[in-house]
This record gives sequence, structure tokens and C-alpha cells, in this order.
Amino acid sequence: MALTPDVTVTVIVFNDAERLPRAVASLLAQTHANIEIVISDDHSTDNTPAVARELAAGDSRITYLRLPENSGGCSAPRNRAIDIARAPYLMFLDSDDELPPRAVELLLAAHRERPDIDFAMGAVERIRVDTGRTSVWMPHLVAERRTVNGIEAEPGLFFEHLSTSKMYARAFLDRHDLRFPEGIHYEDQLFSAQAYCLAKAFTIVPERVYRWYIEPYAAESAASISNQRHKLSNVGDRIHVQELIDDFLTRGGYSPALREAKDYKFLKHDFRMYAGDLPYRDDAWLTGFADLVNPYLARLTTGAYAQLPRAERVVLQLVRDDRLDDARIAARGLGHGIAPRATVADPAGVVYWGTEVPSTEAGLRELCLSDLALETLPFPRAQFRHEIVRLERGPGPASVRLRVRTYDPGLRLPVGPQVASLVISPGRKRLTVRFRLDPVRPGVFEGRVLLDLAAAVLPAQGFAGIRHPLLQLQAAGGLRNTGLLLAPLDFPAFTSRFDHHRVTVEPEGRGAGRLQVRWEPVGLTARLVQPVARRVAGTSLARKVRQAVRLARA
Repeated sequence: MALTPDVTVTVIVFNDAERLPRAVASLLAQTHANIEIVISDDHSTDNTPAVARELAAGDSRITYLRLPENSGGCSAPRNRAIDIARAPYLMFLDSDDELPPRAVELLLAAHRERPDIDFAMGAVERIRVDTGRTSVWMPHLVAERRTVNGIEAEPGLFFEHLSTSKMYARAFLDRHDLRFPEGIHYEDQLFSAQAYCLAKAFTIVPERVYRWYIEPYAAESAASISNQRHKLSNVGDRIHVQELIDDFLTRGGYSPALREAKDYKFLKHDFRMYAGDLPYRDDAWLTGFADLVNPYLARLTTGAYAQLPRAERVVLQLVRDDRLDDARIAARGLGHGIAPRATVADPAGVVYWGTEVPSTEAGLRELCLSDLALETLPFPRAQFRHEIVRLERGPGPASVRLRVRTYDPGLRLPVGPQVASLVISPGRKRLTVRFRLDPVRPGVFEGRVLLDLAAAVLPAQGFAGIRHPLLQLQAAGGLRNTGLLLAPLDFPAFTSRFDHHRVTVEPEGRGAGRLQVRWEPVGLTARLVQPVARRVAGTSLARKVRQAVRLARA
């Protein structure tokens, strides 16, 4: 190894002896080998020190640094590592994540191509630990290679607030005395906002330079800070760091446009995460949440609110007006075009969300639904709201009786019974169950339906997966409208076993809270048929057959 490393990568760790070797192995496998690795231990109390010392003994590029006491966050271990780092470029890695093999090579090349840039950044690959699904974090921001001459040129980059996706010039950090803020959570957001604002130029590469493992259902004791939204202290921490960013922007004299971009990021990303959870929170939590967020929401720019979709602005305003039960209702199905249960019109005919005309100027502006055109959208795009109001087991091994209520605030459905269907597709063949929705009062219909899951035709090799039944309405002329079916949030799940599968009917438990059906192969299907089918599906012959079928269909 050369006397001076090109890049120092700091791995921060606390009580993570099991995953630390994987993180370090990803650094030892880097295609650019002239690196320094600093394991910065925030005073772990498990076997981490022994594991870290063994790793350091196995490779001269590794240094083990142990803090004298636990700091309770990510900042102090990163800062102590910066103090001893020997390289001119710095990166940071969490012990439960990895760097792809070419991460250092790609980001260092960007610095060498443009020595004047202050940092280089790339794409972050998110991996769900529970499902194995992968995605790219904020893909639209890293889709193309470019050099950005200051954050004012692209203020939308505030959304990519991770410090770990970047390689920093040490001289840049030292010139501005830029270090991670200690004693707070969500330190990445403040550090990244400061880095964006202070940098004269930075380069973005589209390649993946970080692997971020997401474990949404980790035990509370092991959950990351971002997975602790159920704690009101988490809400307070997130707002506190936003206030610190605001102070930084004010002191630095940055433009109103940059402040608006930062406010929009908070509303669209930070608040939006809590909004999706509102239906699952009790009254005390909702009251505490409103008490924490409302003073801050009142200080945000009007232009930031104006950029949001109508459904998100409705939830925000209901929270600000302390209409918290209504906020729960509005928050279900965000992003899915679900209608309100009811609307009300003022004497001038202006339509508002809910059953009462707002009494404040902000409420009149944000809860107005006239722009949604509930009465005039083409029927396939019309907004309805379908809710299960009663659910019980039916006859047979896996059937369920449902009483479904459909809300039609735009009065798109004619008076009288409506033709409706439940649709679910485990595999390629669709199970459709028709039933009737009868009018209860103007804009509200109800119907009963028996969903027999044993009637679903499963693939010959079995089916493993989750499906959510949809509700389909049919209008005169054959037009159809398909929407989500919302379930009670807390009904008891039940499981049946038939046709070589275990089938579970349960509430979704997150997001919109749909009715959820889970299929799991068992017995011979799980042990033999599915593994063989997967191997066959991956062969070149199978690919050629699928291609031939597609061509024939075309």
C-alpha cells in the first residue's frame, strides 16, 4: 500500500458485531485498493470491539478507533474519524450497509476529472431486508452524469440528503470547518444541506455507489432513527434539525427560492412519511403530533405548499386546523386518488373536503376541491372511496364475507343499484366476483359479497406472494373504474390451508390499509415444484419460449 491513501472510508458502528464484517468486506473488495478504512466504534458493549480488532489485524489498511463513551448518534464517531483520516478524500459507511465494488473508483475518478469540485455523489441502492426488493433512492436526481455549479442551480437536490452517497474533498470540509453536528438526530440532513450550500461545484454520477439495507420491521431496540416514527420524540428531532437548517440559510443570506425548495422538501418528504401513518395513531399521539408540527408548519413558505398534490395539502390543513379525526380519513390512500367520504359546497358552489365549510383563509384555500373536478372526470379516472365496513369468515376453507361501502362525493353513479366486482389475481389468471351495490343515501352505496379464495386458479408451479383485491365499477357503455379496497385497520387475521398453499387474510398494516391476501406454498409444492420451476424459468429455452409467446401475441 502507498504511504498516503487516496481515500479514507469511515465505518461507524455501535453494537453491530454481526454485520460489521460484511461492511468491511465490501471495502476490501473495492476495485480501487489504495484506501484507508477507519472503524469508528461508538463505545459498543457487545462483541464489536473484538470483531473490529480482528478485522484490523487482518489488513494493514484498517484502523480501529473506539470512542471513550457512547455519543448516542452518528456524528461523533464520524468526526473523530475525520480527525485521524490521512487521505485527501473522505467517505462514510454505516456498519449495516455496504459499498458496491466500484464505488470508490467511480467517485474518485469524478474528483480527478474535475479537481475543482468539492464532492462527488452517486446513486443509492435500497435493499429491503424482508423482501429482497431493490430500488434506487431518488432516481430522478441521479439519472444523468453532470457537474452542478452550486445548489441554487438544482435546489431539488435537497431531497438527496444522505451523507453516505458522497465522497468529499478533505480540503473542502476543513476550509468551511464542516463537521457532523453532534447531540442531534437526523444529522445527515443538516450536514448535507450545509455541504450543498457551501459547495461551489459537485459532480453527480448515475452509477450506484452505496447499498442501503432497509429493515422496516426491525425490533424497536434495533430500529434505525428513521424507523422510529412512532415516537413523538422522533417528530421533535426531525423538526429541530429543520429549524437548524433554516437558521443556517438565514445566516448565510441564501435566496428565498432556496428556502422554498427546502420547505417543499420537508413537506413532500419528511411530513409525508408521518402523514401515511396517521390512520394508525391514537388520539393522544395525534394531539401531540399536531402540537409539535403546527408551529413549524405555520412558518413555511406558501409557495412550498402550492407545489404539493391536493390530497397532501388536505391532510396538512386538517392537521393545522386540529381536525385530527378528519386527517386520519384523508391520509388513507394518499397517492392513490381516493375520494373523501363527503364534500360540502358553500353558497357560491365552491366544493370543500369534509362536511363543514372551512372557517379560515388557509382552510378555504387548501381544502377547496374544485380543481379535482370530481363531477366531470372521465369515468375510468373518477374518484370513489371503497371501504370494508364489516368482515367475517365465510363457509369453505378460505372464504370471507364482506360488507362494502362506496362513497361517491362527485355523484357520478346514477341512482339505483350498481354493478360492482371484486378482482384479485394470484398469478396470471384473474378471479372476478360480481356483486350489487345498493344506494343508501345520495353518494353512498353498500353491498355484500362473498370472496372465495379457493376459487382462484393458481399457477401449476404454485404461487408465493401478496395481493390486494380491487373494486371495479361498471358504467353504461362498458366503461370501468378500478380502485383500492380499504379494510378495517385492526381486524383479526385468519389463515387457511388448501391446495398445497397456506392463505392468510389480513389487514395491510401500513400505507392505505388495504385488504391483503398472502399465499405461501407448502408441502411438495414448496419443497420441489417451486424450486424446479424457478430453475427452469431461468434457462435460455424458457426465455426463448416467453419471447416467442410475446411475438405471437403482438
